[in-house]
Amino acid sequence: MTPSTILAPPSTPHRPLLRSPFLNPTPLRATTTSIQTQRRRFRVSIPRSSATPSDQPSVAAASPPPDVFGGPKELTGIQPLVEKLSPPLRLASSAIIFAGAVAAGYGLGSRFGQTRNAALGGAVALGAAGGAAVYALNACVPDVAAVELHNYVAGNDDPKAVKKEDIEGIAKKYGVSKQDEAFNAELCDLYCRFVSTVIPPGSEDLKGDEVDTIVSFKNSLGIDDPEAAAMHMEIGRRIFRQRLETGDRDGDLEQRRAFQKLIYVSTLVFGDASSFLLPWKRVFKVTDSQVEIAIRDNAQRLYATKLKSVGRDVGVDQLVILREAQRVYRLSDEHAADLFTEHTRKLVEQHISAALSIIKSRTRAGQGMTKVVEELDKVLSLNNLLISLKSHPDADRFAPGVGPVSLFGGEFDGDRKMDDLKLLFRAYVTDALSGGHMEENKLSALNQLRNIFGLGKREAEAVVLDVTSKAYRRRLSQAVTGGQLEMADSKAAFLQNLCDELHFDPQKASQIHEEIYRQKLQQCVADGELSEEDVAVLLRLRVMLCVPQQTVEAAHSDICGSLFEKVVKEAIASGVDGYDADVKQAVRKAAHGLRLTRETAMSIASKAVRKIFINFIKRARAAGNRTETAKELKKLIAFNSLVVTELVADIKGESSETPPEEPKKEQEKQVEEDEEWGSIQTLRKIKPDKELVAKMGKPGQTEITLKDDLPERDRTDLYKTYLLFCLTGEVTRIPFGAQITTKKDDSEYVLLNQLGGILGLTSKEIVEVHRSLAEQAFRQQAEVILADGQLTKARVEQLNQLQKQVGLPSEYSQKIIKNITTTKMAAAIETAIGQGRLNIKQIRELKEASVDLDNMISESLRENLFKKTVDEIFSSGTGEFDEEEVYEKIPADLNINVEKAKGVVHELAQSRLSNSLIQAVSLLRQRNRQGVVSSLNDLLACDKAVPAKPLSWEVPEELADLYTIYVKSEPAPEKLSRLQSLLGISDSTAATLQEMGDRVLSFGAEEEKFVF
Repeated sequence: MTPSTILAPPSTPHRPLLRSPFLNPTPLRATTTSIQTQRRRFRVSIPRSSATPSDQPSVAAASPPPDVFGGPKELTGIQPLVEKLSPPLRLASSAIIFAGAVAAGYGLGSRFGQTRNAALGGAVALGAAGGAAVYALNACVPDVAAVELHNYVAGNDDPKAVKKEDIEGIAKKYGVSKQDEAFNAELCDLYCRFVSTVIPPGSEDLKGDEVDTIVSFKNSLGIDDPEAAAMHMEIGRRIFRQRLETGDRDGDLEQRRAFQKLIYVSTLVFGDASSFLLPWKRVFKVTDSQVEIAIRDNAQRLYATKLKSVGRDVGVDQLVILREAQRVYRLSDEHAADLFTEHTRKLVEQHISAALSIIKSRTRAGQGMTKVVEELDKVLSLNNLLISLKSHPDADRFAPGVGPVSLFGGEFDGDRKMDDLKLLFRAYVTDALSGGHMEENKLSALNQLRNIFGLGKREAEAVVLDVTSKAYRRRLSQAVTGGQLEMADSKAAFLQNLCDELHFDPQKASQIHEEIYRQKLQQCVADGELSEEDVAVLLRLRVMLCVPQQTVEAAHSDICGSLFEKVVKEAIASGVDGYDADVKQAVRKAAHGLRLTRETAMSIASKAVRKIFINFIKRARAAGNRTETAKELKKLIAFNSLVVTELVADIKGESSETPPEEPKKEQEKQVEEDEEWGSIQTLRKIKPDKELVAKMGKPGQTEITLKDDLPERDRTDLYKTYLLFCLTGEVTRIPFGAQITTKKDDSEYVLLNQLGGILGLTSKEIVEVHRSLAEQAFRQQAEVILADGQLTKARVEQLNQLQKQVGLPSEYSQKIIKNITTTKMAAAIETAIGQGRLNIKQIRELKEASVDLDNMISESLRENLFKKTVDEIFSSGTGEFDEEEVYEKIPADLNINVEKAKGVVHELAQSRLSNSLIQAVSLLRQRNRQGVVSSLNDLLACDKAVPAKPLSWEVPEELADLYTIYVKSEPAPEKLSRLQSLLGISDSTAATLQEMGDRVLSFGAEEEKFVF
């Protein structure tokens, strides 16, 4: 166990420290009589007043117990005699005693010894005894002075009555110094006892007057600071020993707090000198932080005690006194500000708790809300006072922490208490609006109250909006009932003035007007229709509340629309067999009695009907085969004809027997399309004659469709599925894997036409479906007929017959035929190019025959054909290279990039140039003159494409032979000159070779023979 643990903060509540006796400090006075004393404490009353800054706390010590410093001490031996002697008299007596002893010794020695030496010996002996007596008399003087000092201090009822002059008089009386060991020890013992008594026990807090009391007593005793500091350290040792002796947890905590208070009081007593007078760290092994914590905690407790005198009426004088106390207590500004803020928060929390207890009381009287507001006004008053003090000119002299009140970190800081604060805030808003208007000062008070409560802006606005909305409704009801609103010249100005008085948002007021209108509308349509009287009432209400037409229409659409939607759903749910006269009457009554516009009624009905249509479509898609899908689509068509068509007619107020009028423009467009596609049989069948129409009954409605609910591809797929069903008929499977196809009459095409209307397909989209099927059928048969790609006269007649049978227009059939033949031809052309059976000449002939080679032959294949053509030019043996032909015409015929073509030519020319020379030498050695000439011409052709530098060869004679052979072929002069330059032959050598001619060749041949 180390002494540093004494300063650790306590973790459990304190209990009063047992009063154990203090032992006299042994090192101070070993000869002092041991007197059993107990540690006592006396109270020092300090009356405080915050009325005026000049009223300083006065200390009046109560009468201490008689044994605070121990009982009076008694004198023993010769001490009473010494007490009676004054210093001069004591000195005279000492001299007389010593002189008498010497004289007596001398007389006795002379008398009995009869010699001078005996007389001197007797004088010395009795003189020594007399000196000893004199020494004993003077040696007990400090002890006598210490006893008198003790009795003097112990004899005073009030330690403050001890005067420095009296103590100095005692020391002067006995002629002793305060530095005398016995006298100083008594001073230290008295000071130690006093300090131990003044500092409260471990469980009690300091009162704030301990430092002044100790300093005053220390000054009265006249004890020096180092000696007084030693007594403080001695008290610390006693506390530490008592802590070791106690051994229990509670006692340990009490001694720890006592030690902390000792450190704090000692630091204040000695001020700045405490850092070297009080070696806490060295003696008790404590750290600087532990010392700082002890000082901080006790300063906070003292300052908190000082703050208890601060109430809601805090003034400038109190704040100045608090600032001075803070400095005396050596408390930092930060901690002082926290304590002041906490104190003001607790004051506010008291008022808030009182207000909550009133507002939550079930038995509160009618004046309860008034008391709640009064408590909140007190909170606001304190907040305003602190805000004004914060901006005071002398604010720097005030205690730190003066400012707006906040509940942060207190009892009401948390989500659990937020509802209670909202309840109080609502109560204050309600009181502010109790007079029917909101004053400006109330708005400022609400903002301050919101900041104090820590409410968010949205939370506070929600509460204010709720209360203000109720107040606005109340004022509006009074204005309507009293007739003021109706008599007002300008309803809008009246309502705006009402919003201004309540500080209410006009937009929120408009929402309330809309809500009132909707409530009235719901009351009027409770019986399922709006009468003329109801319409007049609604119109009057709309005018008074200035409800916009758009809002009125939206309200009618929502409220009346929901009622009408219910009727429509019931009508649809009745099904094909249940749509009778009663249902028709209910629909007509709802459509016209609810005063809905035709567009609104149709929109509501369309929404409900389309949901049913989607259900039919889902079942059709889930069907296993085309026949089952067609059956589901038939149910959809029947539902549309028998239920939806009747529903639409009832909504419009028309008879279902009256055929719908079709726009003239649509008819004109359809006439033009009929002329173009009239040859397609399936398209003709969906528009049957009058007899079939009469047989099938009335057509279905086309106003409610699935155009916006399904993508175009899904709608065309469903239409195409039913069209295929019309073409193939119903397929019935029988045992053994066989099936029977039952053809239908043209009535299926009438249903197909109705399905197109339900799906929302336009005439163009329908024609596209029929055309695609006709093209598909024609293409399948035409591909069989044109399997080899050859188009003969018999096949043309067969295709024309197929075209008439399918009903496809001639231009589309020809396009399909051309596509098939082109595809077959393209395959043949690609095969020919791959096998090398097609050259540029044939390509040009095909282009002249209007064959689209660009689409038939891929670009890579055309590039390969160009490369092959250029390679043929470089290996033709003519020595010719036409740049216009190679760089312009051939790329244009093959439709390839010109720059890319030039790159191919240059690459081939560079590679063929050296190869042509090697090939010419090889043919020379084979004595193939014609081959040599061809190879040299190829060399010249490559040189024309890419001009080359003179070529080198290991055997120059062979180059000469090549030149000689080329000369004999009678070439053009420019070719011969360019070959001479390429072979590196000089003009003189060339002339010599031209003269020698065959002789050189024959000689070369014989030499070659000889070599071999």
